[in-house]
Amino acid sequence: MLTLKRLPRKSFFVCYARDMLKVYFACSIRGGRENASIYQDLVDEIKKSDQVLSELFADKNLTASSVLGTSTELRRHCLSMIDEADVVIAEVTTPSLGVGFEIATTEQLGKPLLVLHREDSDNLSAMIDGSDVSKIVHYSDEIDAKIAIREFLSSNSK
Repeated sequence: MLTLKRLPRKSFFVCYARDMLKVYFACSIRGGRENASIYQDLVDEIKKSDQVLSELFADKNLTASSVLGTSTELRRHCLSMIDEADVVIAEVTTPSLGVGFEIATTEQLGKPLLVLHREDSDNLSAMIDGSDVSKIVHYSDEIDAKIAIREFLSSNSK
């Protein structure tokens, strides 16, 4: 996102970008790969203004067996990225114990959290949907999800 600033006694504008947020994008890795194209579109939206630490998880070619390392290594890496992130965005339409754990961790750390859930799916856990800490958005299509992402990132910008 760019900001224009008028300089004193000058007839031109200086354009500068705000500092980029570090965003952890959480989504189902071992299940839900049928939603990979949606994940990728959402990550592409985030990347228009900010840095995505976990971009690999949205890769359409990622499979459960292609995730590098052991479960222990993946857990450590994910928790490290969440710790580094300024904000977390989680797509939760496909239920995932791992994403639920990441959401709980993010809430305990007090980091801003946007949870995206497609409204045509009725499988959202009450433990997530009932949160008074996370921003929960039930979206009807990718356009709605992208709008929610832009608003969330803008409201949490540095």
